[in-house]
Amino acid sequence: MTSAERRDQAAAFLALHHADGGFVIPNAWDAGSARVLEQVGFPAIATTSAGIAWSLGVPDGGHVDRDTMLEHVGRIVAAVGVPVSADLESGYDDVAVTVRRAVEVGAVGGNLEDQVGGTLFAIDEAVDRIAAARDAAPAGSFVLNARTDTWFGGATGDPFEATLERASRYLEAGADCVFVPGVSAEDDVRRLAGAIPAPLNIVAGLASLTDAPTLFTLGVKRVSLGGSLTRAAYSFLERAGRELIGPGTLGFLDGAVSYADLQQRFE
Repeated sequence: MTSAERRDQAAAFLALHHADGGFVIPNAWDAGSARVLEQVGFPAIATTSAGIAWSLGVPDGGHVDRDTMLEHVGRIVAAVGVPVSADLESGYDDVAVTVRRAVEVGAVGGNLEDQVGGTLFAIDEAVDRIAAARDAAPAGSFVLNARTDTWFGGATGDPFEATLERASRYLEAGADCVFVPGVSAEDDVRRLAGAIPAPLNIVAGLASLTDAPTLFTLGVKRVSLGGSLTRAAYSFLERAGRELIGPGTLGFLDGAVSYADLQQRFE
């Protein structure tokens, strides 16, 4: 991908956040899942650190090093023609290096978390990390999605107020949008969307099963899935395995895409 193509993709991706309504960005865990999701018609694809970790046979939460994670991000980018946003976890040991490496493998956006091991960074440190990410990938070249985990219980006091404070500081430091996972009550989502002066990203299928159209009516601009698609795929695999080891029947193949069709999709 040339630098001009990367800028065009970044611009197209950012434009999705400011279009009327909202958009769903599904999370792929490998090149094959990314290609299928692109063929379904999604205008952009995100990666999932959880899904990539599970595909490697290890748990989520820091068990995959940066080089391995970005190698998989690069494979996903190479498999599709739509913009790809990378799950960069907390930026690993050097946020600027991580973001530059993500740009090098072709990602035109990325999430950056403000916690490690369930413990929030102090707000000033978290702001500095967002600023370092922005310096590494200037505005217009990379859509920086600042994730705050205040709703997971790490914040002291009112999570709503803590979220607004962090969101405001992150936007001042250069973030393009704000990601608040863990919110389940629709009223809280509506309040956040109304108070945060930037596109709001909410993850569906984690703390809440609120569907995307409803989230859009609440003011959400970007709906992601995190590891939910990967969980669904592995759940189906487990059910198929239990059917095989139990009655030995092949009911799990009902409705499955044919070998020839899947071959054609990957050509």
